[in-house]
Amino acid sequence: MSGTLQKAKGFKKSKTGMYMSIATSLFGVVGTVKRAQRAREEGDKLQLLDVAVSAAGIVTGVALLVREIRRLDTDDVLADD
Repeated sequence: MSGTLQKAKGFKKSKTGMYMSIATSLFGVVGTVKRAQRAREEGDKLQLLDVAVSAAGIVTGVALLVREIRRLDTDDVLADD
């Protein structure tokens, strides 16, 4: 594996990479909200259910990323001792 590819893989697990992942996940909220508004206007219950499942996925993904960030913080504190 090249050095650049190795750096890219390391970035994904870095604190900055985690924050970038949270930001991109939150951009998904915009599209989900728009879909929810359109579904409500049309009275489409199946589309509303799909939006609810999508929103749950976004919330779960962000929660997992936040947990990983907290673990990185914990690991950093232990490494300083």
